[in-house]
Amino acid sequence: MTTDSSFSHLDIATLATWLDGERVLTLVDIRDPMSFAQGHIPGSRHLDNDGVGALLEETPRESTMVVVCYHGHSSQQAATWLSAQGYSDVYSLDGGFTEWQHQLPSRVATQS
Repeated sequence: MTTDSSFSHLDIATLATWLDGERVLTLVDIRDPMSFAQGHIPGSRHLDNDGVGALLEETPRESTMVVVCYHGHSSQQAATWLSAQGYSDVYSLDGGFTEWQHQLPSRVATQS
């Protein structure tokens, strides 16, 4: 886990450990709706521009926030933005959902 100026990088193994240990966190997936429906990390919430307001209203600023995208690039920008909104414990998932699915294919949820 490495730290950037406003967020930290999180690896797949650490996130899996946190989820297994039932660590309280908000897991947001910023990929497009169809990709999210086809597969996402269990417990994650799809986040797009329309849902940002609700996320900010519903999630306390002291919450742990983990941002997931396709490969771990766009999530860094989103994590930086969330940090600027007052969240102090923000992570970008390195490798994104693509790497999660590759390493942990049995831990992928789909929407029916």
